[in-house]
Amino acid sequence: MREVETFREEGVAVLRGVLDAGWLDRLAEAVAANMALPGPYGRDHAEEGQGSYFGDYVNWRRFPAYLEVGREGPLGRLAGALTGAERVQFFHEHVLVKEPGTSQPTPWHQDMPYYCMSGAMTVSFWVPLDPVRAEVCPHFLAGSHRSRTAWLPRRFKTMAALEGDTSDYEPFPEIDEAAQAADIRAFDLEPGDAVAFDFHTLHNAPPNRAAVRRRAVSLRYVGEDARYMERPHAVSPPFPDLGLRAEPGEPLPEDWFPVVWERGPEGGSSRQA
Repeated sequence: MREVETFREEGVAVLRGVLDAGWLDRLAEAVAANMALPGPYGRDHAEEGQGSYFGDYVNWRRFPAYLEVGREGPLGRLAGALTGAERVQFFHEHVLVKEPGTSQPTPWHQDMPYYCMSGAMTVSFWVPLDPVRAEVCPHFLAGSHRSRTAWLPRRFKTMAALEGDTSDYEPFPEIDEAAQAADIRAFDLEPGDAVAFDFHTLHNAPPNRAAVRRRAVSLRYVGEDARYMERPHAVSPPFPDLGLRAEPGEPLPEDWFPVVWERGPEGGSSRQA
């Protein structure tokens, strides 16, 4: 599978036509219900006068379609193939909807330092529900995952470091998209496609200056090496605030992070519940 090689080499790969219309319809229904009834962390992230950018996460218990698509569809199996994991857990879903004309960008960042976990077997699937052109698609810095460097996690609006002790992180690197164009990856996408990327891969998201909305759901997965980690600063999603209790170094508890796929004998699937 060529995409596996690309994912492991570059930290990002595009997968074409992996979700059929049935799965996309279920995600679209869940997103509409989620936007009508946001969770405690759901909000419009756009500044006044800059359009509308809705985001929310960790709502799969209220809107079961997120987990149903993530578990019963092909993404759990693909997560195992891309990461080499023998056992895959659903980490969480993240809804990201930028309306037409939204000028609010998402700055360059790396997801891993925001999470209360560690592990090398990680993948997010960025799943668009609308056609997306490359200039609106998130941009990824190919190969930026390989060093496993932990870059300073920052607040997106103020660019200030997260609250707490962030002294162990490397200062965030300067990224010049024009100068580094050969290493920037962005894709024209149709509904059914997905962009897979490692939690360590540096990426951003441009404004939506297109004439159509940009609905997307990120479905995130981890392998069997994932361990709970207490970070000395704020985390996002704030799982401890949501009630998660675990000891540092423990595997992620299955009641919070359901097992969605396991590798069977001779590489087949023994479990995709």
